[in-house]
Amino acid sequence: MSVFAIFDAVVGVAHSAIEGLAGLVAPFAGDLAVALAIVLFTLLVRLLISPFTYVQVRGERRRAALAPEIAKLRAKHADDPMALATETLALQRAHGASPFGALLPALAQAPFFLIMYRVALDAPAGAVLGVPLTAHLAAGLPVFAVLLVLAAALAWWSSRRMVRAATASSSEAAPAGLTGVLRFLPWLTVVTVAWMPLAGGLYLVTSTAWTALEHLIWRRPVTTGN
Repeated sequence: MSVFAIFDAVVGVAHSAIEGLAGLVAPFAGDLAVALAIVLFTLLVRLLISPFTYVQVRGERRRAALAPEIAKLRAKHADDPMALATETLALQRAHGASPFGALLPALAQAPFFLIMYRVALDAPAGAVLGVPLTAHLAAGLPVFAVLLVLAAALAWWSSRRMVRAATASSSEAAPAGLTGVLRFLPWLTVVTVAWMPLAGGLYLVTSTAWTALEHLIWRRPVTTGN
């Protein structure tokens, strides 16, 4: 079986799962049943992959705890970047703080994004306030306006959080270019919501809100007693 056939099969399963959820919530959700099913399906999948985010956060905290040791290595190998990289990676691995753990949530979510994009292009029959789930921005401006406001609010919060986190996790000032990228990156969600069909916008805003909630819970400042 080809990779494309497997992908199509998974898309079919996701499509069927959303239709099944829509049937469950239809008695009280009415015309919003499919839209609510997309939101619930997104939350369920994000819940399943949330352990990857926990691993990422744990790795970030371990790397932050190693900052003094890494600073010593930088001073020791200031003229030998290869030795610095080798010893830094060895130190992080020894303490379970591999830098590759930061990629886990993104790697886990990437296939899900592709699946939901395919589902959004051929979403189950449904609408939000009369706007079909397959409609784009021009055909459903009032509903999209609400989604875009929510996406913009989440992007603003995420942008500030990412810049603060980058500054706090390093003893050195973050490069201006990196800070600019971190400020801009969350706003790509707003652009994507405006570009995707309504079903895709619902998925993306829900997934982004879940990410924000994870950061609020798992990235709270760690306090220690006196």
